[in-house]
Amino acid sequence: MFDTKEELLAQIQLGEDSRLELKSVTFRGEKITGPHPDGLADELAAFANSSGGVLVLGIDERTGKPSGMSIQELTLLEHWLLGICNDRIKPPPLCRIEKWKLPDAIGNPAPILKVDIPRSLYVHESPNGHFHRMGSSKRKMSTEYIIRLGQQRSQTRLIRFDEQPVVQAPLEALAPPLYERFRTARTRDHGLDFLQKLGLAARDDEGIPHPSVAGILMACQEPRKWIPNAFVQAVAYRGTSPAGADGGAHYQLDARDLAGSLDEQISEACRFVARNMKVAATKDLGRRDIPQYDLTAVFEALVNAVAHRDYAIYGSKVRLRMFADRLEIFSPGAIPNTLTVESLPYRQSARNETLTSLLAQCPVPTDSDWVNTDRRTFMDKRGEGVRIILENSERLSGKSPEYRLLDDAELMLTLFAAG
Repeated sequence: MFDTKEELLAQIQLGEDSRLELKSVTFRGEKITGPHPDGLADELAAFANSSGGVLVLGIDERTGKPSGMSIQELTLLEHWLLGICNDRIKPPPLCRIEKWKLPDAIGNPAPILKVDIPRSLYVHESPNGHFHRMGSSKRKMSTEYIIRLGQQRSQTRLIRFDEQPVVQAPLEALAPPLYERFRTARTRDHGLDFLQKLGLAARDDEGIPHPSVAGILMACQEPRKWIPNAFVQAVAYRGTSPAGADGGAHYQLDARDLAGSLDEQISEACRFVARNMKVAATKDLGRRDIPQYDLTAVFEALVNAVAHRDYAIYGSKVRLRMFADRLEIFSPGAIPNTLTVESLPYRQSARNETLTSLLAQCPVPTDSDWVNTDRRTFMDKRGEGVRIILENSERLSGKSPEYRLLDDAELMLTLFAAG
């Protein structure tokens, strides 16, 4: 927004409105004494909770001219602002901070800080509550307004969460090799039309195209840059608990954050399990290897965890934890719609329909040994994944896997090790 100096100067001359906030900055030595950090956090959150906007720091609010800062003060201001975003706003907004120079009162270029705050996928809370932007000021949101805003930005919308635009990301964040793989012999569309029909791109409230949530997750090289919780955290422990008596790090055998597109995350998670699990051998009727876990079941469990998790829950990621006697997979979000833990083997429901459709077009890597020979893509339409998890795992270990819903906010699956 206001991407050129001419556009920004023209808007500053018109004054503050629903898209622009001006703030002067005062220093005392190496300390910033104004504006108050809590009030500034409220302003940032109000923009993120509304349609987005631009905050300009270092402008005299009466004259609309830079108030004068040194380059050292500008750097100090940038670090101070980042601390406010990360420490005083929950969840932290994704802002674009740029150092600009604008003409001061006598026409000389003077430094200012331009902060672009896009409309957020989340509802943000700042030190004094929940705010939204109305005209040139922020207003505190009522409980009813917060609930309504949360509903609008959640999977309960007619437009599902994975179809919503990620307005802070440019369309160029999508990598051609990752989205062109969904082109078929019957595809006739190109460019933006192709991306929109696949659900990889969507337009914002102003009609500007951006990657969708599904686009970032399936066709972006670094999804975490735009959706920070879009990865799998995998840890393999030596014993049966996260730490031993001294809590030392040596109780971790392996630990990785598995990033990339969702199909790559699933593949890497399966390789992580295969690499870290033990394999026993029996000589009955010839040598036969017995793995700790059925890799087909592990594959199905990870596909479900990644594809059906609630990406609207900020800060939560899929967690994979391996112990000497069990494997645990945590997927953020309650069970969608009217499903229950008991009905999982018998019914199916997709929280993220675009994601599941795209994963159904992704071929399983040819070097994999974790799927049956009749399975060629990451998802199918038969809804047999939970049954495969339960039956294959129990056949190998003699114990049925357990699903648990934790605090109505996270689904946990435990697979028990063989032997």
